[in-house]
Amino acid sequence: MVVDDHPMWRDGVARDLTERGFDVRATAADASSAVRIAHAVRPDVVLMDLNLGVESGVDATRAITAALTDTRVLVLSASGEHSDVLEAVKAGASGYLVKSASADELVDAVGRTAAGDAVFTAGLAGLVLGEYRRMAAGPEEGSAPKLSERETEVLRLVAKGLTARQIADRLVLSHRTVENHVQSTLRKLQLHNRVELARYAIEHGLDADPEQ
Repeated sequence: MVVDDHPMWRDGVARDLTERGFDVRATAADASSAVRIAHAVRPDVVLMDLNLGVESGVDATRAITAALTDTRVLVLSASGEHSDVLEAVKAGASGYLVKSASADELVDAVGRTAAGDAVFTAGLAGLVLGEYRRMAAGPEEGSAPKLSERETEVLRLVAKGLTARQIADRLVLSHRTVENHVQSTLRKLQLHNRVELARYAIEHGLDADPEQ
């Protein structure tokens, strides 16, 4: 099933996949239609765009993967932003491909997704794949070290995809101070980089806005 709000792109992808031997059971132009049609046709793979108007492809991905456990979602998006990738994976996407991928790469990704692989565009694989597996394994109970209030605040913004400079501007801190907090948090949590840090924050619900 192909979900995209641009008719020419949607129909072109569906045609290419059909010509390569895939059974394209349906297409959809928006999130609500995607969810409804997916329930009806129960595809093995949904090729999902993220920018679908009022509701995003993330919303549709979350609804489809929650209800149809045998259906896998492969995101095909123009965006390669780290925050978009993390949000899609958090919603249940099995993989993420940018629209600059070649037709052969797309066909290969759809086939591998159907076979149960987690497929990511090469530039994103190293950043995301290991963290996706960490998320699937789930956080360990009672293992979180004590972070300071400022470290937690920085960690929350890392989870939202902000860069160190953006965090510094938001919290009115120097860039060096933010980096010091990030490094301190990495040491405390025994993590290796900002990607693992973002995944940890998402697993522990720190990407949500704190209650007022």
